[in-house]
Amino acid sequence: MTDIFSKSLAFFFKSTELLIFPSFCKICEKLLKSSGESVVCRACIQELRPSRASFCVSCGRFFEEPGEPHLCSACLATRPPYSCHRSCGPYRGTLKDILLLFKYRGYGVLGKDLARYVLLCLGKEESLWWDVDDIVPVPLHPKRKRVRGFNQAWLIARELAAEKNLSLTDKCLVKIKSNSPQTSLEARERAANVKGVFSVKKKDQIKGKTVLLVDDVFTTGSTIFECSHELRRAGAKEVRALTVAQA
Repeated sequence: MTDIFSKSLAFFFKSTELLIFPSFCKICEKLLKSSGESVVCRACIQELRPSRASFCVSCGRFFEEPGEPHLCSACLATRPPYSCHRSCGPYRGTLKDILLLFKYRGYGVLGKDLARYVLLCLGKEESLWWDVDDIVPVPLHPKRKRVRGFNQAWLIARELAAEKNLSLTDKCLVKIKSNSPQTSLEARERAANVKGVFSVKKKDQIKGKTVLLVDDVFTTGSTIFECSHELRRAGAKEVRALTVAQA
């Protein structure tokens, strides 16, 4: 009886809220009326699908042609400082729309939905999760964080750490220079733009550990390359990387 009363009361409050303060999906503009919906409706969230493309087993770059995962020509020549990187899907469509809302419109609450998407796509990938000690988010410079209000990589990493029962190490890798946003640069300029902007301040927190580096979008890979290089230089045993989308 109490359970029925509680459900009825919850329905009443939700209905009243919708009448007085109606909210609409920021993507499809439909009314948000289901329990738990916030910013983006459940139907739009369910449009997120794992990539079915083949990929490089080292840098994680998606291949246009079908086939089994294998090393790309760049990784055959020179391996990156991280042992493997994986992305969930291509940076387009609904996934791109949600990431733009999350990162640039201040909807930090979408971090939970994006973390669930990551777990749906890559939650059982042993190459990423096996024997990981800590999760490390790609840091923002304090100036950029003050403007945005949060670090988007940290929000996703926090949810993943909680779901996987792993430590979140978020104060050892820091951004010491406020460089130009990567999105404003050509591909050839991105590597130079992130050179020397990251540093490891608390080396004892990652020394001898296997860490999983988390970021939102992989484009040229310059950011995770530089972060991984610094983590390895500071004593991390192994660095793996995970991003939500790949441009």
